[in-house]
Amino acid sequence: MHPMLTIAVRAARKAGNLIAKNYETPDAVEASQKGSNDFVTNVDKEAERLIIEIIRKSYPQHTIVAEESGELAGTEQDVQWVIDPLDGTSNFIKRLPHFSVSIAVRVKGRTEVAVVYDPMRNELFTAVRGQGAQLNGYRLRGSNARDLDGTILATGFPFKLKQHATPYINIVAKLFTQCADFRRTGSAALDLAYVAAGRVDGFFEIGLKPWDFAAGELIARESGSLVCDFTGGHNHLTSGNIVAGNPRVVKAMLATMRDELSEALKR
Repeated sequence: MHPMLTIAVRAARKAGNLIAKNYETPDAVEASQKGSNDFVTNVDKEAERLIIEIIRKSYPQHTIVAEESGELAGTEQDVQWVIDPLDGTSNFIKRLPHFSVSIAVRVKGRTEVAVVYDPMRNELFTAVRGQGAQLNGYRLRGSNARDLDGTILATGFPFKLKQHATPYINIVAKLFTQCADFRRTGSAALDLAYVAAGRVDGFFEIGLKPWDFAAGELIARESGSLVCDFTGGHNHLTSGNIVAGNPRVVKAMLATMRDELSEALKR
């Protein structure tokens, strides 16, 4: 196993165990609002602390970019660990058992290692660039859908960016006439992992943060899926506007979405 993957898996499992334990004892969970429609709990913070502690023991010189702590610069800036300690905080607060730990390692701007761990199902999605994607050690291949007919598409509402509500709803409406159904799970990291596993055929979302999709993107790509922005380019790393699925599904999604994109969503 790639040495950084070993550490990422160890950190994800330790954080996941903490999250699962607190899920069973909801009275110990303290939630607060950190922004518009944006929540954090003491469990997010403690899980992040555990992850950082494990990374720092093995790689004290690496830079860490974490949802709650921000950027923790190291002497080796070319290597970045991108962490979301609890992707799906709102689900966790509401005791809806669908959330994950997301850890990615980027080297010179390119994601090399990825882990998405679902502690409630004990599902560990992993990828190393060029070596494929796995779920609990078994190789993943994405959907083989040839077009949108009969597909299940995952998405997430732009609840922090409601200025995009109208184009988003229009995009959903157009896609809905061509696909079979939609899923909105509340964890972008798991949505991308599910694309990799073929559990959903495609995914799109507006305005994600790097820690939301850094790991899931590599896992999806290593399963044979395509990941891009809303115009088919690679600006999703900056804009957070992301589409994923096999190349045929993505092509069909982009063609359907094109006429509904505002200028802001074309960037």
